[in-house]
This record gives sequence, C-alpha cells and structure tokens, in this order.
Amino acid sequence: MPRVAGQIDHKKREAILDAALALFSERGVTVSMEEIARRAGVSKQTLYNRFASKVELARALAGRRADDITAPLRTDGAPVAILTALALTLLEKLLRTDRGEGLRGVALMSPAAPEIALAIYDGGPRESLRRLSEWLVLQDRKGVLTIPDPDSAAEMFTGMVLGHSHLRAMLGVPHPPIALEARAAEAARRFVTAFAP
Repeated sequence: MPRVAGQIDHKKREAILDAALALFSERGVTVSMEEIARRAGVSKQTLYNRFASKVELARALAGRRADDITAPLRTDGAPVAILTALALTLLEKLLRTDRGEGLRGVALMSPAAPEIALAIYDGGPRESLRRLSEWLVLQDRKGVLTIPDPDSAAEMFTGMVLGHSHLRAMLGVPHPPIALEARAAEAARRFVTAFAP
C-alpha cells in the first residue's frame, strides 16, 4: 500500500539511524552520506530528505538515546521508583549496552568535528537533563519534592548515578564491579531524601 504524501516511513528512518550509528562507530565522522544510505538500503535522496547532514544525523541519534534514557520520566509512580528506573537506564546504557564506545567515539572526533559533538550533546545529554529538570519542577509543584534549582538538581542526580563511570567508559578503563540495581536504588533514595519537603 503506497504511503500518503508527507507520511514518514519510520522503518526507513530507523534503518538510516542504525546504519549511521554503526558506521560512525566503525569509522568516525569520515564516513560519507552515500555510505550511510547504502548501508541503510535507501537512496541518497531518501537519506537527504530526512537528514540534510551528518550533524542532523548525529542530533537524531542522540535524541533517540535521550528518548530511551528518559522513558521512566513519562511513567507514573513514586519519585523514588521513577528515579531508580532512570538511574538504572543510565547505568545500563553506559555499562551494558555500548560499554562506553559511543563516549569514546564522540571524545575522539570532537576536535575534528566540533559541530557534530555539539549536536550530540544538545540532542542527547543536554536534552535528557532538560527533561529531568522539567520532571523535577512538576514534583516540586506537587509538593512531593522541594527543588529550588531544578537544573542543578538534575545535574546532581546524574552525577550521583554515574560517578566516574562515564570517565572510565570514555577512557576505556575497566570498571570495578558495580551492582547496577543497588547503585540506582541508592542514588534515587538519597536524592529523594535530600530534596524531601
């Protein structure tokens, strides 16, 4: 069945993003848009219709990751449960899913492609912090938590969760054994206790 004009083919979009992620991981930013289109099984025109540049592709990849990480914020429940789920997602993405390859890749290509590094930061980590900050504002309005500076609190929470894990991952240094579930729960509990009304 043909698509309606203007309708987005989500399968093609995901295929493009998957191909870009794989090729960026394999070869960095030197990969061409033509190679990304070929790996995704789409025409160059289809690729450019969706993403005009590698900067846009990088921002979309980071946004997809931010959507995954912040999914717990779109659920109902007690703040400690939601923050535990968010913390666990952060830790799993970093330590189980890609084991820091993404961070190392961004760090290595940042000097050569600062515009792509900025797009990744804006679309991913900064967007995740913004969403957490908005969620904290809602908790403050409900009287469940008292958050005088939601932006700082959002950064504080992610720092509590990650500790030096992101630095180890970026540098390729082995991680000490971490009980991810216990660490996520403890960070959430301590945060909620610190900002209790």
